[in-house]
Amino acid sequence: MLATLIIVIVTFIILTSCILFLPSVTIRKCKVGTYWMVALVGAVVLLASRLVPIGEVWRGLTADSGINPIKILVLFFSMTFLSVVLDELGFFRYLADRAVKAAGKSQLTFFILFYFLTAILTVFTSNDVVVLTLTPFICFFCKNADVDPIPYLVAEFAAANTWSMMLVIGNPTNIYLASFAGIDFVSYLGTMVLPTLVAGAVEFGIIFLIFRNKLKTEISSEDNERVLPDKPSLIVGLAHLGVCLVCLVISGYIKVEMWLVSAVCAGSLFVCMLVMRLVSKRKTTYLTSSLKRLPWQLIPFVLSMFVIVICLEYQEISARIAAFLGGKACVWTYGFSSYIAANLINNIPMSILFGSFPVALPETARLQAVYASVIGSNIGAFLTPIGALAGIMFTELTSRYDVKFGFGEFVRYGTVVSLPTIVAALAVLFLVL
Repeated sequence: MLATLIIVIVTFIILTSCILFLPSVTIRKCKVGTYWMVALVGAVVLLASRLVPIGEVWRGLTADSGINPIKILVLFFSMTFLSVVLDELGFFRYLADRAVKAAGKSQLTFFILFYFLTAILTVFTSNDVVVLTLTPFICFFCKNADVDPIPYLVAEFAAANTWSMMLVIGNPTNIYLASFAGIDFVSYLGTMVLPTLVAGAVEFGIIFLIFRNKLKTEISSEDNERVLPDKPSLIVGLAHLGVCLVCLVISGYIKVEMWLVSAVCAGSLFVCMLVMRLVSKRKTTYLTSSLKRLPWQLIPFVLSMFVIVICLEYQEISARIAAFLGGKACVWTYGFSSYIAANLINNIPMSILFGSFPVALPETARLQAVYASVIGSNIGAFLTPIGALAGIMFTELTSRYDVKFGFGEFVRYGTVVSLPTIVAALAVLFLVL
C-alpha cells in the first residue's frame, strides 16, 4: 500500500508541475502535451511493479458496464466531433458575429449577449469546444474594438465550466461520474438543471459587479457580416446534433446506451459529409480539420488514470479515503473536496478517483455525493488553470494571442467568482435531493 501511495503521489506532483511549468513539448515541429505522458509513466510503473494485476485492469477496460472507460471516451469524442464540425463550418463564429451586430456600440449589451451565447453553446456542445472556439474570437474582437479582453475571457471560461453541468455530455467528468453511478440522461438533467441555473445567475451577477465600470466603454468595431460558406453541410451537421440530443434524452427509455447513440450519430455525420464532398468533388477540408482538432491525447491520459484508480481500489486505498469523507453531509463534503482535489490533480483524474468513493453509501447519500462531485469537477475548473484541461488550453491560447492573463490573475478572479458559485450550486443541490 505504501509503495502504491508513493508512486501515485509522485505522479500527481509531477503531473501538476508539468501543467504549471511545462504543459507541452515540441517534437519534430509538433506540440505534444506532457500531462498524458506523466500519467502513462505512472500507470506503467504501477503495472510493472505488480501493484495491480493486469487481469484486474483488463476486466475494467472490457467490462460491459457504464463505467467502461472506452465507452466513456467514445461518447465524449463522438459529441466533440459533432460540435467541432459545426465550428469548422463557421457556425459558432457566425453566432458570435450576430451577437456583436445586435449589441451595436454598447459593450454592456454585447457582454450580456456574449455570456448567454457562451452558456447556450456550452449546454449543447461542451466546455472544451466552447473554450477552443470562442477564446480566439474574444482576443481578435477585443483587439479590433480596442476594449479590455479580460471581462470577456473571465465570463467565457466561467460560463463554459458552469453551464457544462446541465447536461451529462457537457464535460467528460460528468460522463464518467454519471456512468459510474448508473445515472441516465433524463435523471441527470432533472437533478442538475436547477443547480446550474442558480449557479449561472450567481456567477453572472458577480462577474458583472466586478467589471461593470470597464463595460461602460463603447465598442469601436467594424460591422463585418460573416457568411456561412457551406449551408447544406451546416444543415446536415445541425440535424445530426439535434437528432443525437433527442436520442440521448430517450436512450434510457429505449434501453440503448448513450455511447452507442453518439457513436452512430457521429459516424453518420462523417459518412454524410464524406459523400457530400465526393458528390460535389470538393476537398474534405472540414472533416480533416475536425479530426485533427479532436483531443486525441485525452485517450492515453484517461486510460492511464483509470489504471491508477484501479490500483488504488485494489490496494483498498479508495475505501479508506471514502471512509474519511464519510456518509453525512455528502453534498458539502464531496462538493468541496472534489472542488479542491480538481485543482490539485486536475478534474479528470479527480472524477475517476471520486467515482468509486460513494459505492457503499445508501442510495440518497450516494446520489448526493455523485452530483456534488460533478459540481466540484466543473466549478473547480475555474479556480486555477490546473483544474481542467480546458484551463491548460485556455492559458495557452491567451498567451498565443498576446493577452496578459497570468496564473495569479486567473486565481484571483477564479476565487472571487467560483466560491460563491459553488456554494449556491451545492445549496440548491441539497434542496433538490
